[in-house]
Amino acid sequence: MTLQNITTHATAHDAVTHLKTLYQTSVTQLQADLQAYLADKTKPNKVLRAEGRYCYPKLIVTWNGVDEDDDEDTPVLGHRHPFVNRAFARFSRPGVYAGSITRPDLYGDFIEEQIELMQKDYDITIEVGLSDQEIPYPYVLDGADLDLNSVSAVDLARFFPATELALIGNEVADGHEVRNADGSHPLSLFDGLRSDFSLARLKHYTGTPAEHTQGYILMTNYHRYVDVFVKYALEQLQDPDSPYTALSCCGNLLITRDTENPLELIANSPWRKHQMPAYHLLAPNRQGITLVNIGVGPSNAKTITDHLAVTRPQAWLMIGHCGGLRPSQSIGDYVLAHAYLRDDHVLDDVLPVEIPIPAIAEVQVALQQACVEVTGENPDQLKRRLRTGTVVTTDDRNWELRYSLSAIRFSQSRAVAIDMESATLAAQGYRFRVPYGTLLCVSDKPLHGELKLPGQANHFYERAISEHIDIGIKTMDILRDAGSRLHSRKLRAFDEPPFR
Repeated sequence: MTLQNITTHATAHDAVTHLKTLYQTSVTQLQADLQAYLADKTKPNKVLRAEGRYCYPKLIVTWNGVDEDDDEDTPVLGHRHPFVNRAFARFSRPGVYAGSITRPDLYGDFIEEQIELMQKDYDITIEVGLSDQEIPYPYVLDGADLDLNSVSAVDLARFFPATELALIGNEVADGHEVRNADGSHPLSLFDGLRSDFSLARLKHYTGTPAEHTQGYILMTNYHRYVDVFVKYALEQLQDPDSPYTALSCCGNLLITRDTENPLELIANSPWRKHQMPAYHLLAPNRQGITLVNIGVGPSNAKTITDHLAVTRPQAWLMIGHCGGLRPSQSIGDYVLAHAYLRDDHVLDDVLPVEIPIPAIAEVQVALQQACVEVTGENPDQLKRRLRTGTVVTTDDRNWELRYSLSAIRFSQSRAVAIDMESATLAAQGYRFRVPYGTLLCVSDKPLHGELKLPGQANHFYERAISEHIDIGIKTMDILRDAGSRLHSRKLRAFDEPPFR
C-alpha cells in the first residue's frame, strides 16, 4: 500500500482540518463495514481496503535546508541551520519528516502549534495524505453502537485490521529507529498505532477518558492524597474566578459546579475497579491538572507513564511518601530529589542504569519556590525540613531484610530517601522527553527505628498530606506560567523528531 491523495497545505490549520476529514472518513468506513459484517456477515471489499479504506491519515513535513551563497567554483559543503532557541519544533537535519496521525480531534491543537513554530523559522512544505497503517477495529468501537456478542475477536481479525503488537513500540523514543520504512524521518515520537494503543490502555487503567488527561500530571502512591485533591478540585469549581471547568472521575463521572452531592457521587464511583484511578481537574487547552494514584511499585510507575507519554504532557511530578534515610530527618519532612539511584530494574533493558537522569532545573526551582510559598517559611527556615539529595528507588519492598547490602549502596550514593516509584517516573520522563520532578514526604525512618504505628500514621496524614498536595498544585501553577521554557534541551538527543 502506498500513500494516497497527497495534498499540499499552506497553513497548519488547513493541514489539521484535512487530517480530521481523512481520519473521520476512515473511522466511519470501518464502523460501517463492521456493522454490515455483524448484520449479515458481509465481508469488506478487499480492493477498497487495499486502497486505504481504513488507514490513518499521514502528515508530511519537508525541509530542504538553506543553501549557502556560492559561485560555480565554490562547492556547497552543507546546509545552514537557522538559529532556533527552543528544544522542540526544530529539525536535526534537512529532509522529509512523516508520521501517521490518530485522533486529530485530540491532537489537532498540538499539531498546529508545532507546525506554526516550525514555519516561523524554516521554509517547510506541509502535505497530508493517507498512510499505509490501518486503524485497528478495537479503537473505533466507542460510540459505534455495535453488538459484538455474536462474534469473536478472532473472527473479526480475519477480515478487519486488528492490533498487532509487532507493529507497536518505542523504537523512535529509544533512538533505535531514526528513519521510517519509506526513508523519511519520524515526525514525532509516537505514530498513530502507538498512540491509539496507549489511549486505550489509559482508559483501562485509570477508568477515565484518555482525552481528559491534562498537561500537568501529579502522581502519588497513597489514596489519601486523592481525597485532598478532590476537596481542592471541588472548591475550585465553586470559585467563579477559577480557570477550572470540571472534575473528571472514574466511571465517566463528570463533576461541574452545578453537580449535587459531588462527594457522595465520587465516593460511590467505581474507582476501586481500576488499577490506577485518575482524577482530571479540567481547564481549557488541557491546562488543568491530572492526579493519578499509581499505587506502589516501579512496575505500575512504568506502565502508566508508557501510556501517559503519548498525551505529550507538559510535566509530571511524583508527590508521594518515602522512607527517610538520615538521622536528622523527621517524619513529615520533605525530600526534593536532585538525583536518583535506580534500583528498580524495570527499565534496565531500554535505558541502561549508567545513563544519567539529570534534574530539570526549571522543575527544581518551581518545586523549591512552591515549598516556600505554601509553607510560608523562608528558604533558611525551610532547610530544616526540606532535604535535597539522592532518592533510591527499589523494586524490593522488603529491602530492609538485606540491610547489610543496602546500607553500602545508600552510603556510596549519599541517598537521603527511599521509595519504589520516583526514579522510574524520572527515567520515563527522560526517556519520553517529558519534564519531571520529585517531592517526597518522609513517612517513616526504617534505618532508625521510626516506623508508622496506626495512631502516628493518622496524625502524620492529617498534618502532611494537605500541604504536600498544595505544594504540588502550586508547582504546576508555576510551571504553567513558565510556558515553553519548561522544556529543557537536555531532554533532547542530537537526532530528534521535530515534534515535542
